[in-house]
Amino acid sequence: MDSGLTGLSAARLEEMALTDDAFLDGELHILQPKSGYRAGLDAVMLAAAVPAGRACVLDVGAGVGTAGLCLAWRDPKVQLTLLEKEPALSRIAAENVERNGLAGRTRVLEGDIGMSLAELEAAELVAESFDHVMANPPFHAKGKGTLAPDQLKAVAHAMPENELERWARFMARMAKPGGNVTLIHKIEELTRLLAALDSRFGALKILPLHPRQVACAQRVIVQGTKGSRAAPVLLPGFVLHGAGDAFTAEAQAILRHGAALPMTPPV
Repeated sequence: MDSGLTGLSAARLEEMALTDDAFLDGELHILQPKSGYRAGLDAVMLAAAVPAGRACVLDVGAGVGTAGLCLAWRDPKVQLTLLEKEPALSRIAAENVERNGLAGRTRVLEGDIGMSLAELEAAELVAESFDHVMANPPFHAKGKGTLAPDQLKAVAHAMPENELERWARFMARMAKPGGNVTLIHKIEELTRLLAALDSRFGALKILPLHPRQVACAQRVIVQGTKGSRAAPVLLPGFVLHGAGDAFTAEAQAILRHGAALPMTPPV
């Protein structure tokens, strides 16, 4: 399990400007930048929404690999590809794969959603070859609000105004016919997200994530099937916190034990 990086000293982590964070009740140890964009709850919830048994999965904009590796830990059948355009993050992702003992079924590739056919071939990415494509796209449109001072955080959080369309196009390009896509995004962007997926993915399942029972949703997970024309379904919202700041039992099962999110309509 340990490739020699799990036990990095505090001094070494400080020198590398990284933190060593535990996910899934300590089953995963993730190195990530000390400042800038940091993976957390969104990554774990995204991974939990991908059904088990999807043999070949692509995580687009994978960052340091947190979401994809959470999925790989939960589902031993997954063959995972982490795609990240920032060299610094892709190097950390590769270390995270090794230190968590997942190198046998996980590869890290450097590239982005604007890759040409030649670039895809050079990166050994085959169009329409993935059973499932997952992503946590940047949340903010460039030109709206103030970008983070940290360059990696700014890149991870902000995208051009119409970039969701390009993300959806790339994800459709990589998914097999009848394959699936899962994204997590902020609730304010749901209209744009659905518009980007329209005509590419159907049978959309929309799951709002509520911080508390009486609070409006802040995040939404959307999952769809490539080429389907089935109608969308709005699922009952998932509540993260109960009394005080404690997570609900259902959220604890996901965050600590790798349980799956309920992504099927109730009977």
